[in-house]
This record gives sequence, structure tokens and C-alpha cells, in this order.
Amino acid sequence: MGSLPPPSLDFSPIDHNPLKNGGSNHHDHRQEISRDNLLNLFKSQQDLLNHFFKHLDLSQTLDFSRILLSTSGTVFFTGVGKSAFVANKVSQTLVSLSFRSSFLSPLDALHGDIGALSPRDVLVFFSKSGATEELLRLVPCARAKGAFLVSLTSVSGNPLAAVCDMNVHLPLQRELCPFNLAPVTSTAIQMVFGDTIAVALMAARNLSKEEYASNHPAGRIGKSLIFKVKDVMKKQDELPVCKEGDLIMDQLVELTSKGCGCLLVVDEHHRLIGTFTDGDLRRTLKASGEAIFKLSVGEMCNRKPRTIGPETMAVEAMKKMESPPSPVQFLPVINEDNTLIGIVTLHGLVSAGL
Repeated sequence: MGSLPPPSLDFSPIDHNPLKNGGSNHHDHRQEISRDNLLNLFKSQQDLLNHFFKHLDLSQTLDFSRILLSTSGTVFFTGVGKSAFVANKVSQTLVSLSFRSSFLSPLDALHGDIGALSPRDVLVFFSKSGATEELLRLVPCARAKGAFLVSLTSVSGNPLAAVCDMNVHLPLQRELCPFNLAPVTSTAIQMVFGDTIAVALMAARNLSKEEYASNHPAGRIGKSLIFKVKDVMKKQDELPVCKEGDLIMDQLVELTSKGCGCLLVVDEHHRLIGTFTDGDLRRTLKASGEAIFKLSVGEMCNRKPRTIGPETMAVEAMKKMESPPSPVQFLPVINEDNTLIGIVTLHGLVSAGL
């Protein structure tokens, strides 16, 4: 594949002289990006990334992956400038996948942080040129600690690759930048390479969805795979309970004060008999009129409500609420012998981040 010409961008200067246009500070000249220009840039970046995929040495990549997988210590990543951001991000990806990993600042390493390195560790250098002075100064210090050193570079025959234990060449045809200077394609390549290796390690370790979720407890993914009904349900004094012989009108406070939109009807052993909702109240009042004052909850309750167990995943409770024939706003939580132990509400699930 031959070199791509620089993208066609118009870098002609724009006159911002405030004395023009009657001395106004308002600039009438506007910078524009054409649709075709933008499309060409994306196509050019795609071609540059395809060059990387086509020329990446799979043997080097496999050896590198196996080194990371087999290390008994920590995988440290380092870099300078934009490569440092990539190194930090790839390290965080590995941490989220349950691997011991950390970012090591080359400057801080030379002022004490090098003490974190041990002979069991791997130190990975991200560097496009492989000639960054800060990284070259770090090499002998890291080698003295006994760590295994790997360079990920894009320039052939660079000095960093020559002094590390292993080098992986990240093929770079050119930067998308029209001057071939701004690190926009090289950093994209570094990120793609690092994160793809992370997923390969994840697969090799057979990381389960539950293990992944346990590392993300605050995120929706984690909550959906970690939270059970018992973790989000209301219980004990929060439950709007009544007996089937109680008069409906005597239970209005209980119906409205607990924020569940229902009454949970139980027997003397606290086993669930049925539910009576605020919707049931409106329908009963419309159908019965003044007779509602003499009706008991048990006469008008739903004796076949949807229920759920405490060990069920909370996300399954939400699915059950939304299932046909019609959605509901709550599910009584019962144990094996039908004893009422809680209630899970749609509002509660949403508030929990599900």
C-alpha cells in the first residue's frame, strides 16, 4: 500500500482584524467543514487503520499476550504525552477485567515510584517513535528492578526497542494530520491494540459476566448482574399489610402512606392471600358507591397476584412487572411457603439504577 496523500484541508488564514466591519469585534468570517471533506477524512483514517491491521505481526502480538497472561506480578504501563493517556486507559481496562495492572508515570518513577516494580512484573512502554528521552532514562532503572520490559513502537530500528526484552511493532503508515505530526492515528492504533489484547486476556481467563459485573457495582451492567430482589425490596414496617377481614375504608391510610400503591393481604401466619391496589379502590368505589363502607379488603382483593422470590435477580423483577397481559407497578416478595417477606416496586428498581 502506497502512502496516502495528506487530507485536503483548507488552512488559509482568517482575518480577525477588529478594525474591519466598522470596528466591530464580531467576526463575520466563519470556518467551515464540508461534508465531502469530513467523509474523506474518515475514509483516510479507515485506510490508515486497515494498514495497521494488515501489517501487524501476529507472532509478536501472540508472544506479548502470553507474557501478560503468564506474569505472576503486575502489568505496568507507561508513556509520555498522548501515549500516556492510552497507557493509562489500557491499564484501567485490564483492572476492570480483574487483572493486576497500573500506570507508571516515567517522571514519578524516577522520583520514587520505581519502587513499585519487582522481578515478577512486566513494564510496557507505549511510544510511537521509541526515542522519547523520559522513557529511555527509565529503562535502566526498571531493568535494575528485574522487571520484564516490552516496547510497543511504530518506528523501525528505534532505540527503545533495542534496550527492551521484547518489542511489538505497531505498523503506522502516517498520521491523519495533514502535516503528519499530530498523533491521531498512532494513538488510535495504540488504543485498538491495547484494548484488543485486554479482551484476549479476558477470554483466556474465562472471565464470567458475573465476575465482570462485580468490578462495576455502580454501573447499570453491574447492578443488573449483582442486585437481587432482596437487595432492593421494602420489608417489615415498610410493608402496607392488612388482614382480609379489614374494611377497605379502615385501610385507606395504610394504602396511601407506604408509597407502594397497594395493600398486601395476609393471613394470621403472614402468608400472602392477595393484593388490593389503589386502582382496585377506584373501581370498587365506582361500582359499589356507598356500599364500599361495608366491604372488606378480602372481598375485593386480587387473589392471584404476580409474585417473586427474594433470590431472583432484580432485573428479572422488572421484566416480570412489564410482562403481558398488562404491566404492574409492584411485586410481593414471598418465600417457599408463601410467607410475605417484602415488596419490590418499579419506582424502587428505577431508583436503584436498574
